[in-house]
Amino acid sequence: MIYSVKNIRFSYRPSLPVVLNGISLTLEEGDVLTIMGRNGAGKSTLLGCMLGLLRPQQGEVQLCGEKVSILKPRLIASKVGYVPQNHVPAFGYTVFDYVLMGCASKVGLMSHPGRKEKEDTNKALEMLRISHLTTRKYSELSGGERQQAAIARAIVGKPKAVLFDEPTAHLDVGNQVRVLRIIKSLSENGFAVAITAHDPNHALLLGGKAAIFDREGSVVSGSVEEMVTEEKLRALYGEKLVLRYLEELGRSVCISPNLKTIKTMRLPD
Repeated sequence: MIYSVKNIRFSYRPSLPVVLNGISLTLEEGDVLTIMGRNGAGKSTLLGCMLGLLRPQQGEVQLCGEKVSILKPRLIASKVGYVPQNHVPAFGYTVFDYVLMGCASKVGLMSHPGRKEKEDTNKALEMLRISHLTTRKYSELSGGERQQAAIARAIVGKPKAVLFDEPTAHLDVGNQVRVLRIIKSLSENGFAVAITAHDPNHALLLGGKAAIFDREGSVVSGSVEEMVTEEKLRALYGEKLVLRYLEELGRSVCISPNLKTIKTMRLPD
């Protein structure tokens, strides 16, 4: 078992509403878990607890059988890669140096990356098919290229799990598909993968498991086939979403009905 989240409850302050309410889920080697919920439901907060950045007031998160709450950040970083929604560094690092920094948890405090770390960096760049960007400045990349570089950085240290926070946000459709293909490939190569997403089609594309937040901060999880249903999607998003099986794709897709014409609002004079 890579991750075991057991009945965690979290609130940012006692005076604020509970964000995570008794959440339990597991993540094993080769799993891909798509976490869905409305804006502000607590998806990123859950990832923060899994990364040890936030501490639940109740329950516990275990990583490879150890409590995250007692693990040092350096050890967590050696076992978990993280890809945020969007990251723009303050300095003009080359793509190679940016990815190489993902080896930091494997290098001694008073040491520098050596030949092995540089070889691993080249392998990660090759795996993501962005070796041609090696000398480019990370801050000057397109959104899709930047996300691919961030994934290379997350996996270069050979972690057990990779967590993605809305990895396709701000990307065009082509780059969304490329990133999802990479995520699927990571799970097939033995990484335990969890992503937060808004589009049910991403869960349907990736397969595996899905977890859905309700309005009270609780989560129900299961296989994608069990979780991504018309009934659950309508309850989640408050819209009449429809699932249709497309034989030529060999899977279901989520579509929305035609938009009804609404009376144009008249602005005050």
